[in-house]
Amino acid sequence: MKIEIDRESGFCFGVHNAVEIAENALREGETVYSLGSIMHNDMEMKRLSSLGLITIGHDRFRTLKNCKVLIRAHGEPPETYRLALENNITIIEATCPIVKRLQAKIEKAWIDMKKTNGQVVIYGKPGHPEVIGLLGQTGNEGLLVSKEEDIEKIDFSRPLALFSQTTMEINEYERIRQLICDRMKEKGVKDPEHDMIVFNTVCGQLSGRKPALMEFAAEHDTVIFVGGKDSSNGKILYSACKSINPCTYFISSVEEIDKSWFKDKESVGICGATSTPRWLISQVKDYIRMIVE
Repeated sequence: MKIEIDRESGFCFGVHNAVEIAENALREGETVYSLGSIMHNDMEMKRLSSLGLITIGHDRFRTLKNCKVLIRAHGEPPETYRLALENNITIIEATCPIVKRLQAKIEKAWIDMKKTNGQVVIYGKPGHPEVIGLLGQTGNEGLLVSKEEDIEKIDFSRPLALFSQTTMEINEYERIRQLICDRMKEKGVKDPEHDMIVFNTVCGQLSGRKPALMEFAAEHDTVIFVGGKDSSNGKILYSACKSINPCTYFISSVEEIDKSWFKDKESVGICGATSTPRWLISQVKDYIRMIVE
């Protein structure tokens, strides 16, 4: 049986960067806290925990003083940094550079929009850590749109700047943009393209990986997609594979693999989310090789 790993699968730059920063900090021997999970992958978080990383929530963070806290790839709102300064907490910055630039763009747009009675609209998932950080750049005055009905929160008579969470599906972002444009026309706005500034903020690594994975899925009899259950991009990429190859299975660890998936199959493709470590993907390949031979 042919067993192939997708060459592009594994950590995206932002997650790889955060993991590397965490490992370097832990090597110094001091206690390092991570404000939330660095990425949505339980297996990798267990590995980092074994190295000494302590993952905490915001409630615990508010009680800390005189220590080191890592800001994960998703980023944080300004309030987190203010609190760290007050409590003499040393911030270990591991926010994804793409997210960091997006935060700066949103903050600038919010300031600029205030001058024209405009509004900032963010397409993203409610409660997602990246979204919390993005909304924080607007003093939490930004409008969050996660589904079609949410666009009714918008005042279509006012100018707006539209952004997307980096891990959203690019085609859905375009659909939301078009719906807003249509509603502005319905409300009598003559030139929506002038009154609505649209920023292309979906991560290129994610949007580019989707078509490549669809091709990969078509080349194999069975596809094993490895990812964390809470990974936003994992769900998107898995669905893309599944749409091409019905024999696509989502797993988080080798314990979830069913030997029957490979019966009478000649090739297996293994791929994963942008938060899935390569060591775990390789582990899956070795396990499959063991049970089919």
